[in-house]
Amino acid sequence: MYLISNREMLLAAQREGYAVPAFNIHNMETIQVVAETAAAMSSPVILAGTPGTFSYAGTQYLISLCQEAARKNRIPLALHLDHHETLEDIGTKVRAGIRSVMIDASHFPLAENIEKVRDAVRLCHAFDASVEAELGRLGGQEDDLVVEEGDSFFTDPVVAKHFVESTRIDSLAVAIGSAHGLYQGTPKLDFRRLEQIRQLVDIPLVLHGASGIPDAMIHEAIALGICKVNVATELKIAFADAVKDYFSAYPDANDPRKYIVPGKLAMQKVVEDKIKVCGSAGRL
Repeated sequence: MYLISNREMLLAAQREGYAVPAFNIHNMETIQVVAETAAAMSSPVILAGTPGTFSYAGTQYLISLCQEAARKNRIPLALHLDHHETLEDIGTKVRAGIRSVMIDASHFPLAENIEKVRDAVRLCHAFDASVEAELGRLGGQEDDLVVEEGDSFFTDPVVAKHFVESTRIDSLAVAIGSAHGLYQGTPKLDFRRLEQIRQLVDIPLVLHGASGIPDAMIHEAIALGICKVNVATELKIAFADAVKDYFSAYPDANDPRKYIVPGKLAMQKVVEDKIKVCGSAGRL
């Protein structure tokens, strides 16, 4: 099998009324868990890596690992550039074989955001790579990206229509109240705003910051047009907590082949749950 863009994945989800889960990967074990669980449940999935993840693991290492995961599990996988900001970085990784890209220029003024996204679209579409962009800004932290609450803002539906038409992106990440990282209290999503965006924008919509959002809210977001749901923090916490518990029970443990296994099993449960919530099981 091979690495693909997420374009057809998301269009199929849009037609059939479900969402494709995008799991942030951090190492070989995360890739194994996501790919193996997706294959067992016959679910399309996206493996997303932030710039920090690619710096940590190495672009070619990640590409090779994901290609092997696709081959071994006999499923197509989209290795996705999550929150990448520079055209040079994106170009290097697309030329290396990655076919799914998110350019994040949401912190720039609208005109500059549009210009930067247009440049990314021209580059990526030449390689048949899909492009996601963000309009509005999510608060919280994801790796080295930190957005204070006062700097976050929601997506304007009318501006979203102009943005999509001007850039010709394949999917749009919207800001409707979700946040990166853990929530303080119950999340509040602006479903009316999402509905208005859906009425004006016909491409697949993306929900970032889905870790910790109640299942019922995810279901409603999907019903209103969300086709891709990003999950990062829940995987990291599940893995870390399980490994900590193992060391509490076996303080003298030193073999990673043993203490990492509980972490993988904990991540597997998260992946299974999110696939079920997104309604993507059996869609391959």
